[in-house]
Parts: sequence; structure tokens; C-alpha cells
Amino acid sequence: MDQGRQVFSVDLLERYASKNRGMITCMAAGNDVIVLGTSKGWIIRHDFGVGSSYDIDLSVGRTGDQSIHKVFVDPGGSHCIATVTGVGGAESFYTHAKWPKPRVLSRLKGLLVNSVAWNRQQITEVSTKEIILGTQDGQLFEMAVDEKDKREKYIKFLFELEELPEAFMALQMETANINSGMRYYVMAVTPTRLYSFTGIGTLESVFASYKERAVHFMELPGEIPNSELHFFIKQRRAVHFAWLSGTGIYHGGLNFGAQHSYPNGDENFVESKALLDYSKLSDGTEIVKPSSMALSEYHFLLLIGNKVKVVNRISEQIIEELQFDITADSASRGIIGLCSDASAGLFYAYNQNSIFQVSVIDEGRDMWKVYLDLKVFAAALANCRDPLQRDQVYLVQAEAAFADKEYLRAASFYAKINYVISFEEVTLKFISINEPEALRTFLLRKLDTLSKDDKCQITMISTWATELYLDKINRLLLEDDTAIENCNSEYHSVIQEFRAFMSDCKDVLDEATTMKLLESYGRVEELVYFANLKEQYEIVIHHYIQQGEAKKALEVLQKSSVSDELQYKFAPELIMLDAYETVESWMACKNLNPRRLITAMMRYSSEPHAKNETHEVIKYLEFCVHSLHNEDPGIHNLLLSLYAKQEDDSALLRFLQCKFGKGRENGPEFFYDPKYSLRLCLKEKRTRACVHIYSMMSMHEEAVALALQIDSELAMAEADKVEDDEDLRKKLWLMVAKHVVKQEKGAKRENIRKAIAFLKETDGLLKIEDILPFFPDFALIDDFKETICSSLEDYNKQIEQLKEEMNDATRGADNIRNDISALTQRYAVIDREEECGVCKRKILTMTGISEWLRDIRHLDHWLLSMFFLVGTLSMHSA
Repeated sequence: MDQGRQVFSVDLLERYASKNRGMITCMAAGNDVIVLGTSKGWIIRHDFGVGSSYDIDLSVGRTGDQSIHKVFVDPGGSHCIATVTGVGGAESFYTHAKWPKPRVLSRLKGLLVNSVAWNRQQITEVSTKEIILGTQDGQLFEMAVDEKDKREKYIKFLFELEELPEAFMALQMETANINSGMRYYVMAVTPTRLYSFTGIGTLESVFASYKERAVHFMELPGEIPNSELHFFIKQRRAVHFAWLSGTGIYHGGLNFGAQHSYPNGDENFVESKALLDYSKLSDGTEIVKPSSMALSEYHFLLLIGNKVKVVNRISEQIIEELQFDITADSASRGIIGLCSDASAGLFYAYNQNSIFQVSVIDEGRDMWKVYLDLKVFAAALANCRDPLQRDQVYLVQAEAAFADKEYLRAASFYAKINYVISFEEVTLKFISINEPEALRTFLLRKLDTLSKDDKCQITMISTWATELYLDKINRLLLEDDTAIENCNSEYHSVIQEFRAFMSDCKDVLDEATTMKLLESYGRVEELVYFANLKEQYEIVIHHYIQQGEAKKALEVLQKSSVSDELQYKFAPELIMLDAYETVESWMACKNLNPRRLITAMMRYSSEPHAKNETHEVIKYLEFCVHSLHNEDPGIHNLLLSLYAKQEDDSALLRFLQCKFGKGRENGPEFFYDPKYSLRLCLKEKRTRACVHIYSMMSMHEEAVALALQIDSELAMAEADKVEDDEDLRKKLWLMVAKHVVKQEKGAKRENIRKAIAFLKETDGLLKIEDILPFFPDFALIDDFKETICSSLEDYNKQIEQLKEEMNDATRGADNIRNDISALTQRYAVIDREEECGVCKRKILTMTGISEWLRDIRHLDHWLLSMFFLVGTLSMHSA
């Protein structure tokens, strides 16, 4: 503890605070309000918050000398309870900050109230809520007062000490709201015992339950001038307590959420209990017990004589002594007692006339050292205020662990130090004792403490840690030959840890250096793992292909961050390794350009395949053509070439018959190259396909000629496709007819009958005279008599029909001549103003006459044309 700086300071607050109302006998404080009790029965209230004070005489109406025994103020400074003693016995009063007069608590008449426990969580300015009063006779009472009622609401008896009747000297109470109701925690002290009460419900029900169960208490016998109990309040909740007993100061932490039970059923809310023996406060002379006490966060303020000794609660060492400026008239009795104002965080001391304020300057500034000396490292760290203090705590922990040969633990602490020891010193410590594990731990923990700005140091440490990992892995392999097979071995654990490390440090590790390290140690799988982390997918894919793991390689390629260029690069190898999975992967990718995969597909197609095996390239090309509607001629040509090589030409014919561009404006009906497809089909002897291609290219003669080599029906179908060129159509049918006549090898009459039947299929396009030249010269006319006669009858019918048509034309011409002659004799009288029935213009105007004349000329031309037509028809009829 730094002795050069004070933790507490003492200032005179009020020299003549009793205002000549007698000597000060007691004092209480709360929320910057101080209430004094005097030997003449007065209470004096000083409100330093508003700068006012007033006094009230409680001895009015009482005979003899009266003195204030105890005075109590709530934490808010509004409520006050005072007990007066005198000839007539004890009497208690309640007063409010807004009241000019006190109210006597008549039901407590004759009872000497020594202590009051305020309900800090529930109390308000206008109501005390439930409070507990402790008497000199060992009784406890519950009381509540509302300011507006001007009197107490009720006073209830709660509890009485029967086994060892003693006075209740001090009380403290805490409450907590829980699901099942209000839980109460009450501590009470007598001169020799500390009692604990707890329960859920009301105060009355809590204390009533102790009729059936024993009360838990701690007994510390011994003489003490005044037994006191104090709670230290932090954020409106008591966190630790201290009891000034005859044996020593019994103190500990308070945990009102604790669920550990005593054997008798009471819940233990006291933790870290300790007893400060009074012998530690003396320097070898006679032990002097404190007459009063106050409790701060880390210290006890003990009134011994006219001095206050400040004792550190943790180290139990006296850190300083506080002196008071006492006047000669009050020096005889000296300092009477101490009290604290939990709301304002202040402490007070008082004598017969004066009030002194004890202020806390900075009591926690050296607590980290206190805890460090006691080796309570967690508390020491919690109280550190700068990095240098924390470094000293970590250094002590690290050196202690190093001395105990707990090197891994020491490494963790060394890594947290930034200033008091250098990085190089620590690493040399572990290198000198050949502890690579501890060194690696130190490096890893050090990485966690470095800021992002220390890029060079982070990269260096990460690389070093990588090498240490690799060394550890190799040593494990050398030590245990079965490490790889045993999944639960340390080897696999380190591998997993190393991979996690690389994943965490992927952005700080130098890529080239790390890969060289992994390669030099022969850690191929870790190299691939790191390459994957660094998105060096080419290395990863190449490794999987080398291992024959096409599926894993394809999984990498399917990642959105992988470039499509790698798809094209590795396509030839992947399709040869696993055609099915590769094609499935291609079909799952939407952005692939199938044209760039042609090389890989051709390589696969060049390999022999089983007859019933699914051709994966054909499957993919069909997907491109039919599902993706690909229009690339290269894709279509490749698919056509693969179809052409199949034994069954049905797929080829279906493909050729598809019109892929159907419905497109100004677009082709197909996307493959017909000349290429023709050459290919001719080479592969796919005759039907060739016939279709010839027909598609409008090379009908070639199509029919080729079709005749395999199927006459096919040839006839091809000949029948020509519709707009009658001569060509007839020529094609003649080719078919010639082939049919020459190919028939049956009896002569049968051949002729089949030839005549063929004529019927031409639907009149060919006549018997067209196919007669195809028969041999020795064929008899009798064989064709019926057909020839039928043909002549047809010709005769045609001649008769023509005669009828000529007669009709002659009669029509005569009618026209008669009409022309009649027209020359017709006339009409037209009025000057008469309008045309069609155009509604006047006929005899100049415009009308000119148009009429023009119409006459047109009529003349028409008549001349009709005469010419009639003359022509007359010639034909002749």
C-alpha cells in the first residue's frame, strides 16, 4: 500500500452542532441529512442538501432529566425514529422531515429501541413500508408509518429471544422480489450473537416460521462496548457486512441469490466469511477493542480512543490513522462514535459538540496490489486501472506457473503481458528449456492480444506457430506408427487444431511462405486445405483429380467464388475420371459455355463405350439443345456426329427432323451444318439420314435416287414432297416408276399389273404412255389393252369437255356482239342540272363532260377487247 497518499481525509463539518441543546449522545445520517440526539432530549436535524436545520424537543411533557438514547434515519433522510430515556422510562417517537412536531409511538412505551432495520428496496418519502425494531429486551417488532396518516399504521410483535435473552444491538434487512413473492433477509446482532432470518411471504409469516425451526446464529462471546452491524451498499444492494463483536470483526460477502441450505433449512446468503482478530490492531501492547465502527467498500474504520484506524478489509493491515481536531471542552470524553451515510457515500464521527466528516479519497487505487500480495489474481485484475498494473499481475502469475513447471499455463500468462517483459525474453525462456508446446501456446495467445495494426508481427508469429504445429505433427507420427489409423489419437486432435488455426489466420499468413512450409513437411492434405482457404482452387482441384476424387473436385468447382475458367480447364480430366458426375455438375451450372467444353466431350467420345452404356456427352448435348435452347452450330454438329456413330439411327433421324428455329423471324429452322452432316452420314452410311438431308437441301433427284436404293416407299414419299414444280414432280415419279418396273421380277403379267397399280398411286400424274418405254420390247400390247383403253376413254372425255367449253365461248361471243349493236341505238335525255348517280357531280359541266368523254373512250377500248376475244373464240370453234 502506498503510504504517501491518503485514502481517507477528515474535515470538521460543524463545531457546535448541538446548538446548546445539551451534549450530543447519538447520531444518524442518510442522504446528506444528519440527525443528532442530545442529553437534554432534543433532536437536531441538519439537511446539508438544502442547507437548513431545525430542532425538536422530545422531552416536552416528561419530568426529570431526559436524554436521547438512539436516533435512526432512513437512507432517504425523510423518516426518523428516536428513543428517549429518563425517569419515566423509555419512549419512542417518529418524525418526518415535513413535520414540525413528532408523534409518539404509544404501543412501544416502556420498550427501549436499540436498533431499526429499514426496507431500503421498498421505502419511499411518504411511507416507511415495513420496518423492524429491535429492543433492549430481545424483542423484534414490525411497524409501518405513512406520512399522511400522522401516526403509525400498525405495530406487530415478530420475535423474541428465549434461549439467551439479550438486547438486539443492530439490525439490517434486504428484500428481493421473486416469482413466488417477496423474500426477506434479516440479520440481527446481540452483544455475543449474530442471527440470520430469511423466508418468503410477509415479515410476520417469515418470523412465525421460526416457531417450528431453529434460528441460525453465529456466536462470538466477549466483551465489547457496543456491538454493531453494518452493511456496505453498492447500487442499492448490500454486498458485504461486518459485525463488531467482542472477539473480533466478523465479516463476509452477501449473496442474496444463493441457494445453499443450512442443515436446519435456512438459506445461507453469507459468503467468504472471515474474522479480524483485534490482536492485529495492536503493536504488542494491551489489546484495545474499538468502540465504534464504519464499513466502506474495502476498509474498516475503527474508532479506538480518539483516533480512527483504517484497516484494509482484505489484507487486514492498518493503512492509516485519522486524527480529529478536538477542542479542550470536549476532549474529556473524546470521539463518541461513527456513523455512515450509505446514500451519499460519506462517513461521520462525532463528539459532545462537533461533527467531523470522513471522506473517501480513492480507497480502491491500491487494491490490485493488496489482492496481488494475497495471490487473489482475479480480484487483482478486476481492480487494475491501467495496462501496466495488469502486466504486473500477469507477470507474477506467469513466473509462479513457470517455477511450478506449469509451462503451458505460464505461456498463457506471458502472452498477456505487453510492457514489463519483452517478447524475445519470453520466447528464449521456453526455447532454453526445450518446451515447444509452451512456446506454441505463447505464440497463439500472443496473437490474440495484438492489434490489427501490428501486421508484420502478426504474420511473423503466425508463420512461426505454423512451423511449430508442423513439427509437432511430425513428431507425433514418429512416436506412434498407429496415430493415423487411430481417430482418437493426439495426432488427429493436433491436426484439427492446426486446421482451425490456419482458418483463423488465413488473412495474415503469407501465402507463398506457408505453402512452401506445408510442402516441405509433406503435409499435402493441409496444403490443399490452406489453398482452399486462400481460394487457390486450382491447386485444390488438381489434388482431388490426382487422387481420383472427381466428386470432391466438382464440389469445389460448384462454389460461387470459383471462376468458370477452371471448369473449362479441368473438364477433359474430370469427364474421363467420372463422366456421370461431371455431366451432372455441368448441367447444374447455368453460366457455362458448352462450346468451350467441346474438346473435353470429344476426348470422352473418342474412347470406346459399352453398347448399353449411357453416353454422357450425348446426354449433356441434348440438355443444351432441348433445355437450354443452345443455337451454337458446333454443339449441334457434335451431337449429330455422335448420333451418326450409333448403331440405331432413330435418334439421328429425330434430330434431323427437329426444327429448332421454329417460330423465329428470319431465322434458320436448324442450326447444324447440312453439308457437314451429309458428308458425315455418307461416311457412316446413314442412308435414310442422307435422304432426309438431300430433301432438306432441295436436292430431290438425289434424295429419290438414294431412297430407291433402300426403300421404294421412301422414294415415293420423297417424290411426293415436291408440290410447286409439276415437271420436277413428274420426273421424280418417273424415276420411281422406272425403278419399280425394272425391279419387279415376277411373271410378265404380274409385273405389268403391279406397274399399272403404281400408276394409280401417282394420282393421275403419270399415264400408261409415260411408263411404256420402261417395259422390254417383247412385251405384248394385249397386256396393256385394258389400261390403254382406259387411258383413251379419259382422253375422249377430255376432248368432249373441251368442245363444250368452246361452244359456251361461241355463244358468249354472239351475246356480246348483240349487246354492242344494241348499245349503238340507245340514248338518254339529260337535264343541265342533273347529277351523276355515282359521284354526285353535275354531268353537263365542263369537268363532267370531259370525264364523260374519257369514260366513253375507255368504253371504246373495252368494246375493242371484247371483239378481239370473240374473234379468237370463233377461230377455236372452227
